[in-house]
Amino acid sequence: MEFTYKAYESLIALLRENGYAVRNYHNWETAPRCVILRHDIDFSLDSAVELAALEQRLGVSSTYFVLLTSDFYNPASPGSLAKLRTIQSMGHEIGLHFDAKAYPEGTEQELVEHIRKEIDILSQLLDGPVSTMSMHRPSATVLESNLKIQGVEISYEKTFFCDFKYLSDSRRHWREPVLDIIRSQAYDHLHILTHAFWYHQQEQDIAQSVTAFICSAAGERYLQMADNIRSIGEILQKSEV
Repeated sequence: MEFTYKAYESLIALLRENGYAVRNYHNWETAPRCVILRHDIDFSLDSAVELAALEQRLGVSSTYFVLLTSDFYNPASPGSLAKLRTIQSMGHEIGLHFDAKAYPEGTEQELVEHIRKEIDILSQLLDGPVSTMSMHRPSATVLESNLKIQGVEISYEKTFFCDFKYLSDSRRHWREPVLDIIRSQAYDHLHILTHAFWYHQQEQDIAQSVTAFICSAAGERYLQMADNIRSIGEILQKSEV
């Protein structure tokens, strides 16, 4: 499967052709054969907005998980918050993408307290409840713990990680033949994780995707400086960065 928007559209079409209804973490039991579509926003909110718009045009809704501890974006900034609300306005859900490595290693109860704190922060930012959570690069210990938090659906809990057929494109690589698995109809419940960051209009390999993202940072930083320094053009032109 290519990492293009056209290929992703074909993925959605194939799911429909094989009788999979798109559901979420809250209503999956309403369909005998269903798929949960999940997206972890590891690097780029702009990529997430673009994929969310495609899904809206296709008539499907997904869950987008956002990091509060990312070095790549700040969900509390006005611009980032506007992008998250745009994703919501398209009919998608925003959940918490939690990075346990942002905290000192502790007990399971301390881990739950950190998660609850971040859920409360994200809920306040979005002016509404956040009721889903996914782990960012979870350790084996975290996966084996099968965390339970009242009022919160966790994407790695046993129901969604073991009882569903879990498929992921992590690091731009499908570890199993996702299209063949869909066609086989061997599983009534699919849980598919894709990262919007890897998808483009034209196919790019992993090096091209990463290089383009790194190079775009200079232009973004220039615009951020322009919002904070008067007459930045007198100091430096955007074409110079």
